[in-house]
Amino acid sequence: MCWGGAALAQTAKTPPVIENYNIGDAYVRALANDPHRKSMWVGTSVGALEIDMASQSVKNTFTRKDGLANEYVFAVGVGSDAKVWFGTNAGGVSTYDKDGTWKTYFPMHGLADYWVYSFAFDKAGGVWIGTWDGANYVEPKSLAFKTYKSELINIWVYGMDIDPQGRTWFGTEGGVSMYDGKVWKSWTHKDGLGAQNVAELPRSANTGLGTRTREDLMVTAGAKESYNPNYVFASSWDLSGRGVWFGTWGGGASLFDGKSTWKSFSTLDGLAGNIVYSIVQDKDGGVWFGTNHGASYYDGKAFVNYTQADGLLGDNIYAMAIDPQGAVWLGTKGGVSRLVQRKK
Repeated sequence: MCWGGAALAQTAKTPPVIENYNIGDAYVRALANDPHRKSMWVGTSVGALEIDMASQSVKNTFTRKDGLANEYVFAVGVGSDAKVWFGTNAGGVSTYDKDGTWKTYFPMHGLADYWVYSFAFDKAGGVWIGTWDGANYVEPKSLAFKTYKSELINIWVYGMDIDPQGRTWFGTEGGVSMYDGKVWKSWTHKDGLGAQNVAELPRSANTGLGTRTREDLMVTAGAKESYNPNYVFASSWDLSGRGVWFGTWGGGASLFDGKSTWKSFSTLDGLAGNIVYSIVQDKDGGVWFGTNHGASYYDGKAFVNYTQADGLLGDNIYAMAIDPQGAVWLGTKGGVSRLVQRKK
């Protein structure tokens, strides 16, 4: 696995500035900024990379022989204690301490499942883990695992985030759930989640009822898009206080005010694609969406899209992160595109 960079020359009137880093025939499924190490973590289908932010070069490469539970890394999270959490596809969870110590957690240790797809960290230092068989909460001091299944609208948990009120939001394959520490609530497309199927896409076989085989989560080459607005792959609290964003499978992106009002956005509104894999927000309050047809930037009024035609490595944007310089990292098949400057 190599890390080769190249800046692209642009010819448009208001071109973006993009730097591409190739890793070969592998997928980038997770990105996480690490302020403690001044690094960017890149989770791929063949291991994890730690990129030094100053030099933009590889600081460390980790695979199973180094301590990872499995080479296919689907989630990376960095805690306030500088511990890095890696969620893998069929391998459980591995942690990497600031002193370089590795530890792995399996269901025998309390982990809900071997398939792990998201992390969220609360102010107390606790860790939420999203898996394909419920969610775990890991106590900050004892590291005891507590599992939640029946409380969730669906046990296949993907994107999670925690809002300023301490409420944890869960994007699942059957809708959205929220836990405020006492009460659980859930919402589905019937409540407003996901845009309408105006493109008349076929209903996804991924019903959220456990009917899908455990294969990779993506639109494969040549495959047709499908529609399941209850399948929520990304969750992100809006830093401007507008609510919580959710990315759906075929239903675009939805913004929920946390009370009763939903607003959804699809390609009809300017979103690049209706399958939304990832969501991040920049310091200016703009929201980035990684979709199956490129990345979209939303300033609260309109969308600006970025695709391979603009210089991205790929159009399926599975992961995103923003570095301290404000550059947006976009993970796709083949590597990472670093968007240094937006279209103006």
